[in-house]
Amino acid sequence: MYAVIKTGGKQYRVAPGDTLFVESLEAGEGEAVALDQILMIVDGDKVSVGSPTVDGADVQAQVVAHGRGKKVKIIKFRRRKHYRRQAGHRQNFTQLLITSINGVAAPAKAASKSPAAKSAPVDTSKTDKKPAPAKAAAASTAAASTEAPKFLDAPNGEPDDLKKISGVGGVLEGKLNALGIYHFSQIAALTDDEISNIDTHLNFPGRIKRDDWVGQAKNLAEGGEPK
Repeated sequence: MYAVIKTGGKQYRVAPGDTLFVESLEAGEGEAVALDQILMIVDGDKVSVGSPTVDGADVQAQVVAHGRGKKVKIIKFRRRKHYRRQAGHRQNFTQLLITSINGVAAPAKAASKSPAAKSAPVDTSKTDKKPAPAKAAAASTAAASTEAPKFLDAPNGEPDDLKKISGVGGVLEGKLNALGIYHFSQIAALTDDEISNIDTHLNFPGRIKRDDWVGQAKNLAEGGEPK
């Protein structure tokens, strides 16, 4: 037997013994709640479809816990407009245990699968390892990957006018020169790892590929005109 219910503007397929997470309900932990918006009930070959709800249907649940979901980041960014907004959101939820549908409760085996049993303490004495060296190594690797790349100490001859590349202004040209990038041929030969490193260091993720600096630099290095 199972039912299709509606709560918090969403629909759920539930059966006795199921655990589900729904939009926050005003009920304390351990309290029983009745879910009255029942759209359909299936009991073997018997199917009851509501219009919109099934008359006389009854789904009972118990509140297991209240909590908040994982943080969702919202970022708004407009390039070349000095506009960037960032916010976070964590949605409230209520964890329910379906106890019965039309008075039919969950079988003993299914009821024993309550999520409360999963919260029992775990013996970690046999798995106690020393993660500190691994964490230190990972931290050092991450730190190394964020170090500023260095290409040339000085230009090979006369430096190119990098401002001919669309998206590069005087300030950005100075930052590229500080990294040792003076010539179109250097930008044309950038690898994906080098591009990612430059993006991270100069804090403009995706601009190099989005504006096709590599393609523009190849064209300019071969004597082409700026696009």
